[in-house]
Amino acid sequence: MGSKALQTALLNKYCDARLPWYTIYPTVPDFSTTIGAKTGQTWLKRLPPDEPVSLYLHVPFCRSICWYCGFPTSLTRSERPIRNYLTSLREEIRLVAEQLPRALPVNDVHFGGGTPTSIAAVDFLALMELLRRYFAFSTSASVAIEIDPRAFTTEMAESLGAAGVSRASIGVQSFDSKVQRAVNRLQSETQTASAVESLREQGISRINFDLLFGLPHQTVQSCVNSARTAVAMRPDRLAVFGYAHVPSYMKRQRQIDETALPDNVARVEQAAAVAETLVSAGYCQIGLDHFALPDDELTLAQKAGRLRRNSLGYSADTCKTVIGLGPSAIGRLRDGYVQNEAETATYSRHIRAGRLATSKGCCLTEEDRLRAAIIERLMCDLQADVPALCAAHGFDPIAFLDSADRLEMLTEDGIVEIQSGFIRVKHEYRFVVRAVAAAFDAHLDRTPY
Repeated sequence: MGSKALQTALLNKYCDARLPWYTIYPTVPDFSTTIGAKTGQTWLKRLPPDEPVSLYLHVPFCRSICWYCGFPTSLTRSERPIRNYLTSLREEIRLVAEQLPRALPVNDVHFGGGTPTSIAAVDFLALMELLRRYFAFSTSASVAIEIDPRAFTTEMAESLGAAGVSRASIGVQSFDSKVQRAVNRLQSETQTASAVESLREQGISRINFDLLFGLPHQTVQSCVNSARTAVAMRPDRLAVFGYAHVPSYMKRQRQIDETALPDNVARVEQAAAVAETLVSAGYCQIGLDHFALPDDELTLAQKAGRLRRNSLGYSADTCKTVIGLGPSAIGRLRDGYVQNEAETATYSRHIRAGRLATSKGCCLTEEDRLRAAIIERLMCDLQADVPALCAAHGFDPIAFLDSADRLEMLTEDGIVEIQSGFIRVKHEYRFVVRAVAAAFDAHLDRTPY
C-alpha cells in the first residue's frame, strides 16, 4: 500500500467523530445525576481558602443561531429573557459565595456562550462589580470574553475596557460567503476588523480568533484564504477547530446539507493547510488545534511544559479549581466535576428556590486523576511520560500500560512510538491524538476500531 493510501486508511480508521475532545476527563457523558446540589455545596465548602480559582460564566443567548454550533444556546431578540437570566445569575453568584470559606482569590474569569456581549453594556459592568464584591480579584487577574462581531457596538467595547476585560475571543469560522450562507452565519471581513479595532482602542490588545474547517462547501483553498485574512488582522491566538456534525444530538445541525460536508481525508488536508499557513505567518502550533504568537501565554506555557487543557480548550491557567456559573456551566472542584442544569428555565427555578443548580457531576477517584493527567499531557504535548506520572500518583506503570489495550494497535500502525513507557505521537498524526488519548479512557466503549 502506498504512503498516500496508507495515510488515508489510517485517517479513516482513527478519525472517529465519536471520540471525546478530552477537554476534561472523565468526560461529560460519564457524569452522574447522583451528584447534585447538596454534593456541590459540600465540595464548595471544602475549597482551600487561599488557593486561587478561575470563574466561568455561561451566557446562553444569541441574536441569531449558527447551524454548526454545538453549545447550549437559545435565540432571543428582546432584552427581557437576558435580564431575567441575569437576575438568576446574580443570585447564583451570591449562593455560591455563601458556601465558600471566604472570598476566594481569582486569577482568571471567562465569559462564554452563546454570546456574552448580548448582555447590555451597563448590565455587564454591574455584573463585573458584583463578582469583585464576592471574590478577591488579583491585580493581574485575566478577564476574557467571547464576542460575536456582527452586533458588537462601540458602547460595549468601552464597557469591556472599563470592566477590566483583557482578552477577547472573536468567532470568525470562515470568511467564505458561500460557507457562511451554508451555516447561517453571514459575517463580513469589515465587521470582524471593526470589532478588533474597537477592542484595541479600549486597551484590549489580546485577541483570539476561532476558525472552523470541515464545514459545508469548504475547500483547502477557502480555508487557506480565511486563514490569510485572519492573519492580516494579527490576532494573538487562533483556535482552528474541526466541525463536529452530530445532528442526532444538535437539531439545528439538521439544517446543514450533509452532502456538502468534506470527508475525513479532506478535513485533514484542510487542517494541515491552515496549520502551514499560520506557522508560515509566525504562529506557533499549540497542541491539537491552537496557534499563538511566540510571546503569547499559550506559547510560553507550552515551552515550559505547563500547558493545560480544560473545558474551554487549551489554557495557560494554572488554577486547580474552576467555578462554573450559569446554565450548563461545568465546575472543576477538588473532589470532582459538577455541571449546572442545561435548560435556562430549569436552572433559574433552582436558583430562585435558593439552591444550587448542580444537576450532575463526577467524583474523581485516584485512578481518574492519573488517567486525566496522562490524557492531558498527550493532548497538550503530544507525548506523556507514563512511568513518571504513574509514580507521582502511586500506580504501577507496567500494569497501567498493559491495560491500555489500544496502544499496541496504535504502535503497529505507526501512530505512536513507545520507549520505556514514554509515549510520543508522531507529528504527522497529531490530528488523531484523540485516538491515542482514548487508549487511557476507562469509560470509553471498548469496541475495536
